[in-house]
Amino acid sequence: MTDTPKLHLSGVKKSFGKNPVLQGVDLRIPKGRSLVVIGGSGTGKSVMLKCVLGLIHPDEGSILIDGKETVNASPQERDALMRKFGMLFQSAALFDSMKVWENVAFGLIQGRKMDRDRAYQTAIEKMAAVGLKEEVGQLFPAELSGGMQKRVGLARAIATNPEIIFFDEPTTGLDPIMADVINDLIVESVRGLGATALSITHDMASARKIADDVAMIWQGKIIWHGPVDQLDDSGNEYVDQFIHGRAQGPITGN
Repeated sequence: MTDTPKLHLSGVKKSFGKNPVLQGVDLRIPKGRSLVVIGGSGTGKSVMLKCVLGLIHPDEGSILIDGKETVNASPQERDALMRKFGMLFQSAALFDSMKVWENVAFGLIQGRKMDRDRAYQTAIEKMAAVGLKEEVGQLFPAELSGGMQKRVGLARAIATNPEIIFFDEPTTGLDPIMADVINDLIVESVRGLGATALSITHDMASARKIADDVAMIWQGKIIWHGPVDQLDDSGNEYVDQFIHGRAQGPITGN
C-alpha cells in the first residue's frame, strides 16, 4: 500500500509511577514528510521520541514503522529497525575521546562494520555536506564551537543514509544566526536523502523552517496536527498561545 505511513503512533501511553506522561498519543507521518512536534517542557515530547526509538517501552499503544509493529520487537528486529534511523541529539552527544571523523563514521564502523578507510571517505563526504572541511575531521569535539558540534552531529545523523531522522531540540544552545544555519542544513539533508523526519522543539523559528507539518502535544496528547502554513490559523487556543509565547492563556506556568 502506497499510503502506509512511514511512522504511525496510535494510543501510545506511558506513566512513571503515578505520573502519566503520554496519555494516548496518535500521530501519522507519511513517507518523505518532515513533522515537528511542539510543546513546552514536561509535555512528553522526549518520552514520545524515546518510545519510538525503543529506549522506553510504552505501557499501551502501537508504534508502526512501515506498517510493522515495533513495540514488542525482539533484539534482532530492533537492531534491524535502528538501521533505518538517524538521530541528532539535543547536545550533539559526541564522543569526546574520538576524533570528529570517527564520530561521524561511528554508525558505519560499529553498526555496518565498514572498514575504516571507506568509513573515513564517507565521513568526509557527509562533513562536506554540512559545511565542514576535511581537516576538521582530525580535531576532537572539545576543540569545536557549539555550532560546529551540531554540524558534526548532523553529519553523523545522515552518514548511514537513514530512512528516518530524529531531531531532538536541534537548535538548543545556539545563537539565532547559527540556529538558522542548522535549520537550513537540516532541510537540505532531509530533502537530499528523501528521508522522513520527526523533530521535537520549542523553538518556533526552527519549527517553521524545517516542518512540512506541525503537531502540538499538551498533557500527553496531540491536540492539533496540520500543515505548517496553517499554524497561524490553527483555531486552537493552546497552539495560538504557545506559538506567540504569551503568558496569558489556557497554558499556565508551573
